[in-house]
Amino acid sequence: MRLGVLDIGSNTVHLLVADARAGGRPTATTSRRTVLRLMRHLTPDGAIDDAGVAALVAAVTDARATAESEGVDALLATATSAVREATNGAAVIARIEEALGQPLQVLGGDAEARYTFLAVRRWFGWSAGHILLFDIGGGSLEIAGGADELPDLAESVPLGAGRMTVRFLPDDPPTDAEIDALRAHAASVLAPVAERFATLPRPDHVVGSSKAIRSLAKLAGYPVPGWSGIERMVLPRRELKAWIPRLARIPAEARQELPGITPDRTFQIVAGAVVLHQAMKAMDVEELEVSPWALREGALLRYIESLAY
Repeated sequence: MRLGVLDIGSNTVHLLVADARAGGRPTATTSRRTVLRLMRHLTPDGAIDDAGVAALVAAVTDARATAESEGVDALLATATSAVREATNGAAVIARIEEALGQPLQVLGGDAEARYTFLAVRRWFGWSAGHILLFDIGGGSLEIAGGADELPDLAESVPLGAGRMTVRFLPDDPPTDAEIDALRAHAASVLAPVAERFATLPRPDHVVGSSKAIRSLAKLAGYPVPGWSGIERMVLPRRELKAWIPRLARIPAEARQELPGITPDRTFQIVAGAVVLHQAMKAMDVEELEVSPWALREGALLRYIESLAY
């Protein structure tokens, strides 16, 4: 059957269409992304403004039309932190559901982490042992760890790249003082999280699964020997740290000229790099591996499993 997964995130509305069957590996046929940057559409009281809602509805309407043209048998629509935490979230959800013509599943942070962890586990396999996962979205950072398909511990913290850019890095390019303030904030938020994850066994693999992390790996990482492509990239903490001041000196518009930095990530890639570096430091991680599968694939896999019973 042909399935569509619509991920309504803080930075993009992303439609993934894949052919799938119970017990089989899903094969992507279409991937369509619309950049929104909803964090820039938040009012002082935390509501998504009229322009943001209009852009969101337009992107969802376009995604629905694409899914229908692709002949999907079912469309799985999810929303994450930007919609979940908006003070006018209920009204926004109603508008989205009207555009979709179906209910919207609003995921909590723990659910985001569990779906993403499932995708990463399937990608790396059981032989990967204990996995520690980092996933940076526009609104939140998800961290999960465990040796099974469901993590033993999963947490979501409000350190998303878009959210941190708006709050801490208003200038373009950001100042050293702004970078230092973001670094200190991230370290403070992550300290108690790291203490809780320290109770888990030392991971056999540390994995990063978001688009921001994949972009940073293309910029500052290297391929695993014997492999090529982003599916086998490694991002060292030392190289990531070295790139942060270099990224911060470049205006956002010029960052897309760098390897791996796509136009939809230029504004928030500095904040993403700072948060990821602090997360790796807090968890005593020297390097991480990149997973091409993340939240959308996790939602798809979970739905496929439900068809088998």
